[in-house]
Amino acid sequence: MRVYWEDTDAGGVVYYANYLKFCERARSEWLRSLGVDQQRLAQTEGLMFVVSTAQVRYLSPARLDDALLVGVDFGARGAASLEFVQQVRRDDPARTLLAEARVLVACVQAQGFRPQRMPELIRRAVG
Repeated sequence: MRVYWEDTDAGGVVYYANYLKFCERARSEWLRSLGVDQQRLAQTEGLMFVVSTAQVRYLSPARLDDALLVGVDFGARGAASLEFVQQVRRDDPARTLLAEARVLVACVQAQGFRPQRMPELIRRAVG
């Protein structure tokens, strides 16, 4: 993804909260690559994903017009939860590490928000 004006603060540096947006987009694209349409999942199976915990460690700033690579990996797994371990890197020859995030996502009922077992397709994908 690319850093746009809207992602930066007055100094042309990515605003800290936007790293969470970048990570969210990468997780959504990962789900899409598995064939999971989150809107359809909510409508047909009554399931959705919510973030319960997010922790970000900032290492180096991203700036206006930087191209970024946002990785998706996995940490702890539960029946209804999955920890994503993500890295945001600048798409440069050194693949400079800019931020690391740990995001705990829970699978819940779309109505009532009660925890529900993660769909089989996702459980298989994360091993």
